[in-house]
Amino acid sequence: MKSPFLKALIGRIRAEDSFGAWENKPDEWLLRDYVVSREEKRAMPIISDPDPDVVSRVEHFYQAVGLAVEQECGLMASPMMKMSHEGFGRVILTTGRLVIFSKTLRDVHRFGFENLGVLAREGTKAVQMALDIIREYPEVAKA
Repeated sequence: MKSPFLKALIGRIRAEDSFGAWENKPDEWLLRDYVVSREEKRAMPIISDPDPDVVSRVEHFYQAVGLAVEQECGLMASPMMKMSHEGFGRVILTTGRLVIFSKTLRDVHRFGFENLGVLAREGTKAVQMALDIIREYPEVAKA
């Protein structure tokens, strides 16, 4: 729970709680929907439309990646996501004139991670990939 990515994700989720309903809830409780076991994924249909809650979780995940990048290097990283109603699409993060992260989204209705450790690892990996691109092209990132 101490990774910069998880802190950013928790902060992003708590920012949506305008009425304070989650104020006393532990961080693990806020992240519970991100944990989807292999058995749960297998029980889901192969093709399905994602519900709005799942789409919101995907958006929060990549917003947290952008927030963690910004906290690390000081450059604002903006996520943009385009997804079909069937759960296929793409997410990119940009800073300046540079695309720092790009990922094709598939089977979004099955979005989730086996446990919180995997969630932290995958989020941290995305942040690190984005930071590596910024370090490689700093003049474009600052443009």
